[in-house]
Amino acid sequence: MTKDYLYIDHANNFAQSVGAEAYHPAVCVVHFDELGPIAHTLNKMGDVYAFFVQDNFPTDATYGMGSYNTSTGSLTAASPGQIIGKADDGSRVLYHGWTIHFDAEFMRGTAFEQRLQDYHYFSYNVNEALHTTEGEKQLLWQLMWMIRRFIQHRQPSPQTDRILQDYILLMCDYALLFYQRQFQDAARCQDDLLSRFFRLLTDYYDRDMQLQYGLPSVKYCASCLCLSPSYFGDVVRSVSGESPTQVIQRFLINRAKSLLVSGLSASQTSDSLGFEYPQHFTRFFKKHVGLLPSKYVASQRKS
Repeated sequence: MTKDYLYIDHANNFAQSVGAEAYHPAVCVVHFDELGPIAHTLNKMGDVYAFFVQDNFPTDATYGMGSYNTSTGSLTAASPGQIIGKADDGSRVLYHGWTIHFDAEFMRGTAFEQRLQDYHYFSYNVNEALHTTEGEKQLLWQLMWMIRRFIQHRQPSPQTDRILQDYILLMCDYALLFYQRQFQDAARCQDDLLSRFFRLLTDYYDRDMQLQYGLPSVKYCASCLCLSPSYFGDVVRSVSGESPTQVIQRFLINRAKSLLVSGLSASQTSDSLGFEYPQHFTRFFKKHVGLLPSKYVASQRKS
């Protein structure tokens, strides 16, 4: 069955679909409380970014191929190519909160492009939404109110557009700051995340999965823990100070050392770990240990 998408190719497409006013060709802010009950929409994002900061969201909201639920007082972010929302099922719901959509082209050449690599939340799943505090939510709502008021009373011009771009950057930076607060909270509440991560890696080798799939990847581990790779990476960094890739590399080095000391050759160790070629393993080992595998074994025998 083909899904009926609302194609968000421009910032104002969503506003037009719900009957909200549009005041700027590249930026649109919608206050849901003013609209009354509206239909659900399953939004397919074109070259548009969006933030939704709401007290309530559709149940079983879609992100990509999954369905998730968000709690009250949440922020979700959408980026080009994503599918987010819920298909129209005939019901009408009164939502509380705000959303802002802005064209990617509008932010071209600004600091947004440089900072985008830090805005990991644009690739999070909806079940990894930012659960805002009341103060955070009110601040974000106030900021969107200010943006809408600004575009209501100012005609687009190079000067006003620069101010508007700065507003959007401020919104993005606030979201990043508040997510960092959530990661710190998660670090206190998820002390067992690293132990689960290590158990997952150990289980990977206990089941000989490396023989079929090669080295364990961050994407695989995140999927097993029901997290997106971006969110998984941010939480692991908050808990351990290392990226998931660094954790996996440290695990592989420790396992390689044990296998080498037990009598396996570098080639056998390479196969056992899931490297495609022995020379890849040798380069990896020397990079992280500072010695060739044979030199490492010799140093252990001397000691």
